[in-house]
Amino acid sequence: MTGIRTVPLPASPPAPAWLADYARDGFAVLRGVFAPHEIAEMKQAFDRERAAALKLGRGWRHGNLCYRVTDDPALGRIATMAQWPAYHDEVLEKYRIDARLLAIVEPLIGGELKQIINQCHWKPPGAVAVDYNFHQDVRFRRPASAFRNLAASYIQTGIAVDAHRRKNGGVRLLPGSHRLGAVAALGEGAVMGKGSGEAKLKAAGLDPAGLVDLDLDPGDVALWGPFMVHGSGANSGGDDRRIYLNSYVRAADCDRGEWAFRGGRPVALGKPQLVHYEELYTKPGPHYLESAPPPD
Repeated sequence: MTGIRTVPLPASPPAPAWLADYARDGFAVLRGVFAPHEIAEMKQAFDRERAAALKLGRGWRHGNLCYRVTDDPALGRIATMAQWPAYHDEVLEKYRIDARLLAIVEPLIGGELKQIINQCHWKPPGAVAVDYNFHQDVRFRRPASAFRNLAASYIQTGIAVDAHRRKNGGVRLLPGSHRLGAVAALGEGAVMGKGSGEAKLKAAGLDPAGLVDLDLDPGDVALWGPFMVHGSGANSGGDDRRIYLNSYVRAADCDRGEWAFRGGRPVALGKPQLVHYEELYTKPGPHYLESAPPPD
């Protein structure tokens, strides 16, 4: 028939390169997601939370909010971690449900998301009790019955608040290890303060020659899955190493967690929901902690 032409449909936009990185390697890095003034806000929030932890003097909990404090052989009393600091600081609450984090994880796990990890991590210059032995995050997703399809439903994100390099205790990863499933030998023993020596990898039948450094600059965002083998060393440099961790899980595949996004829209924190702390409803606190290893 004359007068009719076939017009090609416009090509679909190419998938972001980091999606291919994540599928191939099990982790990806997005550069410059957060602007310098936003990182400055986060640094101030981290300083407030560290001051709060040190003022308490030892581990302390109120609901899901939890501060971890330890005695470092080199520096004395230091704060190492705050869990769910977003309950205490409006800046950290704002950034845990930032639309840019949703845009990063939504192509992988959707927009109906609960949150399992909300943490500030500190590695002050010279600290030696802040290393993390090689492990997979899947070991901390307990009880296992509450988490389904972890490989395809769960993503950890980390916002670099400071520059991250191996010298100041940056993360090291084993690309491709996300395809191994749970490695039994990495699911045993303490993680924090036990060294990031490569002997544990060798004992698990893994080759440390494949390790890569997760080099980040302030404002970069890294993401990895629950089966990624990773660890980090002590801070032997002269600079702080702070990172803001937020992990998200497809709500349909998880029976725990605080809501982060529903229908692609952010959800503010309200009454604490069951995440890690089994006695949340029977012993909410506030109270000081007995000595115990922190969950990841």
